[in-house]
Amino acid sequence: MNFLYDTFFFCRLFCGVNDIYCIFLGNLNNLCELNKHYGISKCSNEAMLVSEAYRTLRDRGPYPAHQVLKDLEGSFGFVIYDHKAHTVFVALGGDEKVKLYWGIAFDGSVMISDNVDHIKASCIKSFAPFPAGCMYHSETGLKSFEHPSYKMKAMPRVDSEGSMCGAYFKVDVYSKVNSMPRVGSAANWATWGQ
Repeated sequence: MNFLYDTFFFCRLFCGVNDIYCIFLGNLNNLCELNKHYGISKCSNEAMLVSEAYRTLRDRGPYPAHQVLKDLEGSFGFVIYDHKAHTVFVALGGDEKVKLYWGIAFDGSVMISDNVDHIKASCIKSFAPFPAGCMYHSETGLKSFEHPSYKMKAMPRVDSEGSMCGAYFKVDVYSKVNSMPRVGSAANWATWGQ
């Protein structure tokens, strides 16, 4: 007998280094070359790599976060808690093979999990799938790393009974994020953003 499986088996990894705690789901196809790029041991796993990439962004910030996430090839989802900065950083790959869900719990805190039953029990009707190809930082909010020049738009999520129960988020192709204007060198850049 031949069986076809629609489910994918992914690694579930956890690491904690220098007050950065990471839970990683999935697999990265280019892990070896990314380990070289960040100068970490070739026996490091995906959670260690993502933690190091986050720490590099936080401390030195040579690239925008969306560029770093675009370099990750594979199916992935991760949650990072930075105890030092008291922030949360979450990202989910665009291929939609790894699933994450998020919602607002009874006490007003944000819950994120790959187990929809836990989210349903804790958030009742205030939950939705985490949008694929997006990142969330507790200080800057939700952004698409696949389409960083566009804003995100909330679309109401309605349950089978017809009542509103959260929102889906989609890239709004009609609204651009303010970015550096493309003008000649004679322009006055001091007035940009005002």
